[in-house]
Amino acid sequence: MNKKNREPMTRSENMSRIKGSDTKPEIYLRKLLWHRGIRYRINYTGFVGKPDIYVSKYKTAIFVNGCFWHMHESCNLSTIPKTNKEFWKKKLTGNAERDKAINKQLREQGIKVMTVWGCEIKKMRRDQDYREKMLDYIILSIVSGTL
Repeated sequence: MNKKNREPMTRSENMSRIKGSDTKPEIYLRKLLWHRGIRYRINYTGFVGKPDIYVSKYKTAIFVNGCFWHMHESCNLSTIPKTNKEFWKKKLTGNAERDKAINKQLREQGIKVMTVWGCEIKKMRRDQDYREKMLDYIILSIVSGTL
């Protein structure tokens, strides 16, 4: 089998291994919040969209989104694959539109919504100063309700 014939199978295998919950970025952010005294529920089923982190004390839903899967605007990790372009464009655009609808529904219910992107988590892991600033911003937004 030549390389060209293996590519679609390889992409399919790779994509099928990507988890929907309890991802490494989610766990990383949860641990940081926990160590700073923020208590939460994970994958809360009480709301539409099943937020990755729900801080009930402050009525805040936090989604930890992958830049590729949720089409993070102006992020170099958010690209549409070159093969099967129409499928991926429809799929990823649908994800982004669904995210907007879910955020709107949650806000209408009085829930504050925050999205933390995968690229931000990556930068937090590499840069301690950025991690502290970002974590301070996230916690301040949660506590003060400025979302």
